[in-house]
Amino acid sequence: MSKVLISPSILSADFACLGDEIRAIDAAGADMIHIDVMDGHFVPNLTFGPPVIEMLRPHSKKPFDVHLMIAPVDPFIAAFAKAGADILTVHPEAGPHIHRTLQAIRAAGMRPGVALNPGTPASIVEPLLDNLDLILVMSVNPGFGGQSFIESQLRKVEELRHMIDQSGRDIILEIDGGLNPENAPRAVSAGVTAIVAGSAVFKGGPSAYGDNIRALRPSVQV
Repeated sequence: MSKVLISPSILSADFACLGDEIRAIDAAGADMIHIDVMDGHFVPNLTFGPPVIEMLRPHSKKPFDVHLMIAPVDPFIAAFAKAGADILTVHPEAGPHIHRTLQAIRAAGMRPGVALNPGTPASIVEPLLDNLDLILVMSVNPGFGGQSFIESQLRKVEELRHMIDQSGRDIILEIDGGLNPENAPRAVSAGVTAIVAGSAVFKGGPSAYGDNIRALRPSVQV
Protein backbone atom coordinates (compact mmCIF):
# COMPACT_ATOMS: atom_id res chain seq x y z
CA MET A 1 0.00 0.00 0.00
CA SER A 2 1.23 3.49 -0.77
CA LYS A 3 1.52 6.28 1.77
CA VAL A 4 -1.65 6.90 3.73
CA LEU A 5 -2.94 10.43 3.11
CA ILE A 6 -3.45 12.88 5.98
CA SER A 7 -6.31 15.34 5.52
CA PRO A 8 -6.54 17.77 8.47
CA SER A 9 -10.09 18.95 9.15
CA ILE A 10 -10.23 22.71 9.47
CA LEU A 11 -13.34 22.30 11.63
CA SER A 12 -10.80 22.19 14.48
CA ALA A 13 -8.80 25.20 13.25
CA ASP A 14 -8.93 28.74 14.58
CA PHE A 15 -11.75 30.28 12.51
CA ALA A 16 -10.43 33.77 13.20
CA CYS A 17 -7.38 33.12 11.00
CA LEU A 18 -8.28 30.28 8.64
CA GLY A 19 -5.94 31.40 5.87
CA ASP A 20 -2.98 31.29 8.24
CA GLU A 21 -4.12 27.92 9.58
CA ILE A 22 -4.33 26.39 6.09
CA ARG A 23 -0.87 27.66 5.18
CA ALA A 24 0.44 26.21 8.44
CA ILE A 25 -0.95 22.70 7.92
CA ASP A 26 0.16 22.77 4.29
CA ALA A 27 3.71 23.57 5.38
CA ALA A 28 3.46 20.97 8.16
CA GLY A 29 2.94 18.17 5.63
CA ALA A 30 -0.80 17.77 5.06
CA ASP A 31 -1.70 15.88 1.87
CA MET A 32 -5.20 17.33 1.54
CA ILE A 33 -7.28 19.99 3.30
CA HIS A 34 -10.54 18.59 4.69
CA ILE A 35 -13.40 21.11 4.72
CA ASP A 36 -16.65 20.22 6.49
CA VAL A 37 -19.69 22.10 5.16
CA MET A 38 -22.75 21.95 7.44
CA ASP A 39 -26.16 23.53 6.95
CA GLY A 40 -27.85 23.27 10.37
CA HIS A 41 -30.50 21.09 8.70
CA PHE A 42 -28.88 17.85 7.54
CA VAL A 43 -26.66 18.02 10.64
CA PRO A 44 -27.16 20.12 13.80
CA ASN A 45 -24.44 22.66 13.16
CA LEU A 46 -23.47 25.50 10.79
CA THR A 47 -20.06 26.08 9.26
CA PHE A 48 -19.25 27.75 5.95
CA GLY A 49 -20.15 27.66 2.26
CA PRO A 50 -18.65 28.30 -1.19
CA PRO A 51 -17.68 31.98 -0.60
CA VAL A 52 -15.43 31.05 2.33
CA ILE A 53 -13.87 28.17 0.38
CA GLU A 54 -13.20 30.52 -2.52
CA MET A 55 -11.39 32.93 -0.20
CA LEU A 56 -9.33 30.07 1.27
CA ARG A 57 -8.36 28.59 -2.08
CA PRO A 58 -5.31 30.86 -2.68
CA HIS A 59 -3.75 29.77 0.61
CA SER A 60 -2.87 26.23 -0.51
CA LYS A 61 -2.37 24.21 -3.68
CA LYS A 62 -3.18 20.98 -1.84
CA PRO A 63 -6.46 19.29 -2.84
CA PHE A 64 -9.52 20.68 -1.10
CA ASP A 65 -11.33 17.61 0.24
CA VAL A 66 -14.84 19.05 0.76
CA HIS A 67 -17.40 17.04 2.74
CA LEU A 68 -20.96 18.29 2.27
CA MET A 69 -23.31 17.70 5.19
CA ILE A 70 -26.13 19.58 3.51
CA ALA A 71 -29.45 18.83 1.84
CA PRO A 72 -30.24 19.30 -0.93
CA VAL A 73 -26.85 19.05 -2.64
CA ASP A 74 -27.48 19.40 -6.37
CA PRO A 75 -28.27 23.15 -6.46
CA PHE A 76 -24.85 23.93 -4.94
CA ILE A 77 -22.55 21.69 -7.01
CA ALA A 78 -21.60 24.40 -9.49
CA ALA A 79 -20.85 26.88 -6.69
CA PHE A 80 -18.46 24.49 -4.96
CA ALA A 81 -16.71 23.77 -8.25
CA LYS A 82 -16.29 27.49 -8.87
CA ALA A 83 -15.02 28.00 -5.31
CA GLY A 84 -12.18 25.54 -5.90
CA ALA A 85 -13.24 22.20 -4.39
CA ASP A 86 -11.23 19.28 -5.80
CA ILE A 87 -13.12 16.41 -4.16
CA LEU A 88 -16.81 16.79 -3.32
CA THR A 89 -18.24 14.18 -0.96
CA VAL A 90 -21.97 13.83 -0.35
CA HIS A 91 -24.26 11.66 1.75
CA PRO A 92 -26.67 9.28 -0.01
CA GLU A 93 -29.41 10.43 2.39
CA ALA A 94 -29.06 14.06 1.24
CA GLY A 95 -31.04 13.65 -1.97
CA PRO A 96 -33.28 11.26 -3.89
CA HIS A 97 -30.85 10.47 -6.74
CA ILE A 98 -27.31 9.87 -5.44
CA HIS A 99 -26.14 8.38 -8.75
CA ARG A 100 -27.19 11.49 -10.65
CA THR A 101 -25.57 13.72 -8.02
CA LEU A 102 -22.24 11.91 -8.39
CA GLN A 103 -22.43 12.26 -12.18
CA ALA A 104 -23.11 15.98 -11.80
CA ILE A 105 -20.10 16.39 -9.50
CA ARG A 106 -17.78 14.78 -12.05
CA ALA A 107 -19.33 16.77 -14.89
CA ALA A 108 -18.52 19.94 -12.92
CA GLY A 109 -14.83 18.97 -12.89
CA MET A 110 -14.56 17.59 -9.36
CA ARG A 111 -13.84 14.11 -8.02
CA PRO A 112 -17.02 12.52 -6.55
CA GLY A 113 -17.14 10.99 -3.10
CA VAL A 114 -19.81 9.43 -0.92
CA ALA A 115 -19.94 9.59 2.90
CA LEU A 116 -21.42 6.86 5.08
CA ASN A 117 -22.82 7.72 8.51
CA PRO A 118 -22.33 5.16 11.31
CA GLY A 119 -25.85 3.83 10.63
CA THR A 120 -25.45 3.69 6.83
CA PRO A 121 -24.51 0.22 5.49
CA ALA A 122 -21.52 -0.35 3.22
CA SER A 123 -23.75 -2.09 0.68
CA ILE A 124 -25.24 1.24 -0.40
CA VAL A 125 -22.09 2.09 -2.39
CA GLU A 126 -21.92 -1.13 -4.41
CA PRO A 127 -24.00 0.18 -7.37
CA LEU A 128 -22.07 3.48 -7.22
CA LEU A 129 -18.46 2.26 -7.42
CA ASP A 130 -17.99 3.17 -11.09
CA ASN A 131 -18.85 6.78 -10.22
CA LEU A 132 -16.68 7.18 -7.10
CA ASP A 133 -13.17 8.46 -6.44
CA LEU A 134 -13.55 8.49 -2.65
CA ILE A 135 -15.57 6.73 0.04
CA LEU A 136 -15.66 8.39 3.46
CA VAL A 137 -16.53 6.32 6.52
CA MET A 138 -17.79 8.47 9.39
CA SER A 139 -16.48 7.02 12.65
CA VAL A 140 -18.55 9.57 14.59
CA ASN A 141 -22.01 10.93 13.95
CA PRO A 142 -21.54 13.97 11.70
CA GLY A 143 -22.10 17.50 12.90
CA PHE A 144 -19.48 18.24 15.55
CA GLY A 145 -15.74 17.87 16.04
CA GLY A 146 -14.10 16.32 19.09
CA GLN A 147 -16.26 13.18 19.33
CA SER A 148 -15.01 9.73 20.33
CA PHE A 149 -14.14 7.09 17.72
CA ILE A 150 -16.84 4.46 17.07
CA GLU A 151 -14.93 1.16 16.91
CA SER A 152 -17.70 -0.73 15.10
CA GLN A 153 -17.01 1.29 11.95
CA LEU A 154 -13.82 -0.69 11.37
CA ARG A 155 -15.93 -3.65 10.25
CA LYS A 156 -17.51 -1.38 7.65
CA VAL A 157 -14.05 -0.32 6.50
CA GLU A 158 -13.09 -3.97 6.02
CA GLU A 159 -16.23 -4.62 3.98
CA LEU A 160 -15.58 -1.56 1.81
CA ARG A 161 -11.91 -2.49 1.35
CA HIS A 162 -12.97 -5.86 -0.07
CA MET A 163 -15.56 -4.20 -2.31
CA ILE A 164 -13.03 -1.69 -3.69
CA ASP A 165 -10.39 -4.36 -4.28
CA GLN A 166 -12.89 -6.52 -6.13
CA SER A 167 -13.84 -3.58 -8.33
CA GLY A 168 -10.24 -2.97 -9.40
CA ARG A 169 -10.80 0.79 -9.12
CA ASP A 170 -8.45 3.29 -7.48
CA ILE A 171 -10.83 4.68 -4.86
CA ILE A 172 -9.61 6.53 -1.78
CA LEU A 173 -11.05 4.94 1.37
CA GLU A 174 -11.13 7.67 3.99
CA ILE A 175 -12.17 7.70 7.64
CA ASP A 176 -13.19 10.69 9.74
CA GLY A 177 -14.02 11.06 13.41
CA GLY A 178 -12.00 10.72 16.59
CA LEU A 179 -8.78 9.64 14.86
CA ASN A 180 -5.50 9.86 16.76
CA PRO A 181 -2.09 8.11 16.79
CA GLU A 182 -3.52 5.34 18.98
CA ASN A 183 -6.48 4.23 16.84
CA ALA A 184 -5.23 5.21 13.36
CA PRO A 185 -3.21 1.98 12.95
CA ARG A 186 -6.36 -0.09 13.39
CA ALA A 187 -8.10 1.93 10.71
CA VAL A 188 -5.19 1.39 8.34
CA SER A 189 -5.10 -2.33 9.12
CA ALA A 190 -8.79 -2.46 8.24
CA GLY A 191 -8.05 -0.89 4.85
CA VAL A 192 -8.28 2.91 4.89
CA THR A 193 -5.96 4.93 2.65
CA ALA A 194 -6.75 8.42 4.02
CA ILE A 195 -7.10 9.76 7.56
CA VAL A 196 -9.09 12.87 8.46
CA ALA A 197 -7.90 14.33 11.74
CA GLY A 198 -9.07 17.53 13.40
CA SER A 199 -8.23 17.85 17.07
CA ALA A 200 -5.23 15.51 16.73
CA VAL A 201 -3.63 17.88 14.20
CA PHE A 202 -4.68 21.31 15.46
CA LYS A 203 -3.96 20.88 19.17
CA GLY A 204 -1.14 23.02 20.47
CA GLY A 205 -1.25 25.74 17.81
CA PRO A 206 0.69 26.18 14.56
CA SER A 207 4.10 25.43 16.06
CA ALA A 208 2.85 21.94 16.94
CA TYR A 209 1.17 21.02 13.63
CA GLY A 210 4.26 19.42 12.10
CA ASP A 211 4.85 17.23 15.14
CA ASN A 212 1.15 16.35 15.30
CA ILE A 213 1.10 15.22 11.66
CA ARG A 214 4.36 13.32 12.12
CA ALA A 215 2.85 11.61 15.17
CA LEU A 216 0.01 10.39 12.97
CA ARG A 217 2.18 9.45 10.02
CA PRO A 218 4.40 6.78 11.58
CA SER A 219 1.32 5.16 13.05
CA VAL A 220 -0.38 4.94 9.65
CA GLN A 221 2.53 4.03 7.37
CA VAL A 222 2.60 0.54 5.90
